[in-house]
Amino acid sequence: MLVIGIESSCDETGVALVDASGQGVPVLLSHALHSQIDMHQAYGGVVPELASRDHIRRVLPLIEEVAARAQRTLAQVDVVAYTRGPGLAGALLVGAGVACALAAALGKPVVGVHHLEGHLLSPFLSADPPEFAFVALLVSGGHTQLMRVDRVGSYELLGETIDDAAGEAFDKSAKLLGLPYPGGPALAKLALQGDALAFKLPRPLLHSGDLDFSFSGLKTAVLTQARKLGEVMSDKNKADLAASTQAAIVEVLVKKSLKALEQTGLKRLVVAGGVGANTLLREQLNDACQKRGIRVHYPELHLCTDNGAMIALAAGMRLQAGMAQINTAYSFDVKPRWPLGLLAA
Repeated sequence: MLVIGIESSCDETGVALVDASGQGVPVLLSHALHSQIDMHQAYGGVVPELASRDHIRRVLPLIEEVAARAQRTLAQVDVVAYTRGPGLAGALLVGAGVACALAAALGKPVVGVHHLEGHLLSPFLSADPPEFAFVALLVSGGHTQLMRVDRVGSYELLGETIDDAAGEAFDKSAKLLGLPYPGGPALAKLALQGDALAFKLPRPLLHSGDLDFSFSGLKTAVLTQARKLGEVMSDKNKADLAASTQAAIVEVLVKKSLKALEQTGLKRLVVAGGVGANTLLREQLNDACQKRGIRVHYPELHLCTDNGAMIALAAGMRLQAGMAQINTAYSFDVKPRWPLGLLAA
């Protein structure tokens, strides 16, 4: 069973083809990705209308590229999958419209996929795939959540951010330091040159007793410190503030993840989402979990950001489990706001 997946929720256009035959983890045959970073850089962030227009330009050539790389024809595709939500409404509509039109032309069913479920399952495409059950840390520009995952479609929310996501904290702090978009990777790179102990920044909700997160207070603290340092901040101060900011975010993510593992009694952690590529986060999680006999699993680095592979994979795993909501009417809607906990099993 060949599944083609289309991702268009924000500023990356991704397409992938997986083979979901049998009961094993679907096999990734090919994938292609176009990032809009260069286009949005001039504006310091994602411009939704520009994102939607660019998806329209990119998606069909990427579909053809993926089929050619896999040495398959579109006529051989059995199911077309797309990101139904959450994300930018206009961007989601592009992927949904193209997917339903393609499926109708091929006479094949279409499946809408939850973007976060794609991230959550993406480590199954890695060289070291996890096994159920596990705790998942979903950490990206728009989401920071801890989930208990018992099987495909069985997700229990353990804790989430009550304001900014971790990725937002990275990006907004980077902007305060005058770093270019996308801010998170730029801040992490600059932090390598700084002293993480140089500035005492808050770790919000670190000792709250629950598994929720909060990063808006940290962002405010970075703003206050940046103003104290003045408009012409020295390179050393800038690097030190970047390192201190990253250390604060990572400490909260690590300690909350360990607490979730302790509360659930599970011995396996999955980290997914764009912030999951952060080197310091991986180092500290690996070290802490190794000491506790806990296995940690990540997506491959090139699959941490939004991509079509995770969408095709999630659809394939749901189809294998008999849980996919099949659409053969080719009507569609999108869900810009769609909590993962409300996803029907």
